[in-house]
Amino acid sequence: MTSSPRMIAAVCAALLATAAPQAARAQNFSAPQRGEIERIVHDYLIAHPEVLQEAMAELERRQTAAEAEKHKAAVKVHAQKLFSSPNQVTLGNPNGNVTFVEFFDYNCGYCKRAMSDMLTLLKNDPKLKVVLKEFPVLGPGSVEAARVAIAVHMQDKTGKKYLEFHTKLLGGRGAADEAHALAVAKEIGMDMTRLQKDMKGPEVKATLEEDFKLAEALGLNGTPSYVIGSNVVVGAIGLAGLQEKVNTARCGKATC
Repeated sequence: MTSSPRMIAAVCAALLATAAPQAARAQNFSAPQRGEIERIVHDYLIAHPEVLQEAMAELERRQTAAEAEKHKAAVKVHAQKLFSSPNQVTLGNPNGNVTFVEFFDYNCGYCKRAMSDMLTLLKNDPKLKVVLKEFPVLGPGSVEAARVAIAVHMQDKTGKKYLEFHTKLLGGRGAADEAHALAVAKEIGMDMTRLQKDMKGPEVKATLEEDFKLAEALGLNGTPSYVIGSNVVVGAIGLAGLQEKVNTARCGKATC
């Protein structure tokens, strides 16, 4: 009777797995035994290198699953500030059955391209609540633009003027900084005297600090990043990918 390759691999793994407990009980394999085990494993992996690929794929799957669970736990802990902070910009249906949170930077090229995805979801999904979080990680100009954006929102809690500002600044050409952001704010008719004053106030600082702390808690290190329902999504994944995440958050599957 011959053993299958997978059975041999399983036996080798079992033998290696038992080595540590036995060592703890001072019942180590002898040098010849260890050598024979190592030879069997070596010869098997040379003959069947695809096992390494399978092992790496399984390791990646487990790491991804563990990271997803970690993200879900962080979302649950920080849910109030993520979804209902008084400092945040809320668009769409404030009572929507799925909340879509985007962390962005006005100088992020991927954010610029992803903006149309967010706008399409906002337009086509009457049950979607959209939350925008300033996450200026790409230098001083990004921080300056974010400060102006927060001051714009302070003048218009409905988010309509903010969205106009947001789309013009994020969709415009050139680097975003204070001068560019102020020019856009003036163009859309904001009270510039009040805006300049608000930019120096505590609410702007508090909003930025809150957004950065949330990003840190969620393990975000780039833009765009999203929280959709209880799931964290890092990177621009396109409209179809975002729609799938929204559907899954809403009904537990990609299409519903």
